[in-house]
Amino acid sequence: MTAADRINEVGATALTGEHAARVRVDAERIEQLAYHHYEGRAYKLFEEELYREVQPVVLGMLRNNSLPRLAQKHCARQGYDLFIHPDDLRVLKSDSTARDTVMVDMVMAALRKLQRDLQGGRGWRADHNGPQGASSLPSYFITVCTWMFGRAYQKWAHERLEWARQHAVYDFTESASGTGIGRLLSATDYVVDDEVFGTDFEEILDEQAPETQAVVRLTVMGFEGAEIADKLNISHGAVRTRLTRFRTALYAAASAGRIWIPKELHTRKAPRQTVEVAA
Repeated sequence: MTAADRINEVGATALTGEHAARVRVDAERIEQLAYHHYEGRAYKLFEEELYREVQPVVLGMLRNNSLPRLAQKHCARQGYDLFIHPDDLRVLKSDSTARDTVMVDMVMAALRKLQRDLQGGRGWRADHNGPQGASSLPSYFITVCTWMFGRAYQKWAHERLEWARQHAVYDFTESASGTGIGRLLSATDYVVDDEVFGTDFEEILDEQAPETQAVVRLTVMGFEGAEIADKLNISHGAVRTRLTRFRTALYAAASAGRIWIPKELHTRKAPRQTVEVAA
């Protein structure tokens, strides 16, 4: 069984509805969308429905590592290796945020490819004459998602490494004494009780809402506020609010003795200026 057949099998098992009837419905939908060259409001609605239907299936395949393994098999058939670090597989298995990040990039790329293929007269066909006949459109789309996994994974893995590198700059733990904040601490005359290092930056960040974590992590990676807003599809004001909330959480942790923030890193509001009114 090829990787594509295996993916179709997974999709058919996970998706609801009688297969032959579903293929007929999909064929009718594609025929209707073809009148507008797979563009416009109707096509956007079709993409949204397809996204919602395959999302839980794709996330499940990322969680059990079956999708990465199938992607590796596909790449091997194409003549090149897709290396996936075992640590990354463990993270994808345990971390829902990591799965969401990879899933979004992967599915967005797959949607773009699907539209290009349909406009070019390629891609899914209701009369496909494969070993198992035609797959339903969602099953076919899950296959396309799998082919897009490699690039989405490599982008996520690179950003994860960059986060680790940047995190050293923001690390409040004693073990980071040679870099970032640790270097600043060693250059001061402050006497710091070892106990205040019981909690580090990452632990406090993990306690925040997912939206706040995303904003802070992207900020640490070096993205500007406008870029973060675009990536997370939120307003620039929301980005500032999330950063303010996390700064507040850091100072609350410092007040509770969980973490120590050197005086040089304290931020204060600018003094309010008075405006003289002419008599």
